[in-house]
Amino acid sequence: GGHDMGREFRVLSLLRPHYAKIPQPIVFCEDETVLGAPFYIMERIRGVILRPVNAPGLNLPAEVLRQVSEALVDNLVELHALDIEMTGLIQLGKPEGYVQRQVEGWIKRYYNAETDKIEQMDVVADWLSKNQPESQGATLLHNDYKYDNVILNPEHLPEILGVLDWEMATVGDPLMDLGATLAYWVEATDEKTLWQFNITWLPGNLSRREVIERYAIKSGRDLSKILFYYIFGLFKNAVIVQQIYARWKKGHTRDERFGKLLPVILDLAQKAAKTLESGRFS
Repeated sequence: GGHDMGREFRVLSLLRPHYAKIPQPIVFCEDETVLGAPFYIMERIRGVILRPVNAPGLNLPAEVLRQVSEALVDNLVELHALDIEMTGLIQLGKPEGYVQRQVEGWIKRYYNAETDKIEQMDVVADWLSKNQPESQGATLLHNDYKYDNVILNPEHLPEILGVLDWEMATVGDPLMDLGATLAYWVEATDEKTLWQFNITWLPGNLSRREVIERYAIKSGRDLSKILFYYIFGLFKNAVIVQQIYARWKKGHTRDERFGKLLPVILDLAQKAAKTLESGRFS
């Protein structure tokens, strides 16, 4: 369900007339005899994608990374400003009860994939169930918004040319989207096991607190409850890694890399629990 090519083509088709920084969708083919699975073809956008495997070696100036990180935040604000009714994007989901469904769904996924007893995950899951804030007005949600899903102009890196990977896009509380981005926004003081999620630990990038402040100013939204959304983002990331690890432990995959994921789950759980305890983002 998370890799529904027909749905992603539909998202791009609905979005393209109102937001130019995405690939032009060209054609969707559901005939599985062609490639063995449904697929779609989209425009290629040429540019730079900064990933943990390549960005550190580029030695980008801190000032450039600061400008790029600011552009990332500003672009998320732009996405959240789209009128989901006028654009027809409202048909992508049901905003009412979105936060509750997400919390309940990801907690269920965690316990279905649980392999080791992790006390912090139990504590965080219980807190998330009991402390859901009132949702703000619904917007378009990308749901996987981070550095390696944006294409940058090679001549001027702070210019975003395209945003990729829309298969999880829906409509709901915009702070769920921001929380997911914050959960990937790793800082240099975080455990090094988490550095693989993003390049935001490199010098020059905004801190998580600065991301929150910039988003609040640019969007005008109330971020007084952002701690909940950040902790949920960390919990969700831990569950995703737990699901992969569980598949390896049950013998459904033999990729040795997946057998080394337990420390990542533990660090994400600890990060969420410590943040919950301290009420601070760093």
